[in-house]
Amino acid sequence: MGIKVKEIRILEIKESIFEDNNKDAQRLREQLKSENTFLLNLMSSPGAGKTTTLVNTINRLKDKLSMAVMEADIDSDVDARTISETGIKVIQLHTGGMCHLDADMTRQGLQGLDAEGTDLVILENVGNLVCPAEFDTGATKNAMILSVPEGDDKPLKYPLMFQISDVLIINKIDTMEVFSFNLELCVERVKRLNPNIAIFPISAKTGEGMDAWTEWLYREVKGE
Repeated sequence: MGIKVKEIRILEIKESIFEDNNKDAQRLREQLKSENTFLLNLMSSPGAGKTTTLVNTINRLKDKLSMAVMEADIDSDVDARTISETGIKVIQLHTGGMCHLDADMTRQGLQGLDAEGTDLVILENVGNLVCPAEFDTGATKNAMILSVPEGDDKPLKYPLMFQISDVLIINKIDTMEVFSFNLELCVERVKRLNPNIAIFPISAKTGEGMDAWTEWLYREVKGE
């Protein structure tokens, strides 16, 4: 005689979790606006060059803007130590195994950072092209880095990340010939997903393209 398996009830809670987070994120955005603080959520895959790009960005803007950084990782403080060498305020956020930050985690980080009155706070999100794209952190703008070695087909594989980003930094352009990266095709694919996205090809290593990127960021922070 076979055993009758009781039907398992499945409750979909994803939508309500996102809805609550989106409301919380909007409240945080409004709070930051009232404090004249610009929060940039910086996302990418591991190894795309977030920290190197961030250090280069900080060194170009720290004399023009008051800046601070929140480094989010599952563990370690390696990146925070690197950022601290620039001389700006930095805090390390450990996510307890989570592959993303949400609005409440971001708020806790801002409180720990004591960022009120800071012109620009940059959140270096957990290295991942999936989860961080799904959770609104309350940031003023979302930025992502795509590195040339990852390939020009990433917009086809991870469309949401490109759709929710306000700016795309294509890093390591000094290696395009080595990896047969088609910049024009990549831009075309991204623009199909997000026609309004700003795109900056750079090399954080050589400095190529960094002026255009940091000038854009400065204007956004200043509301120009």
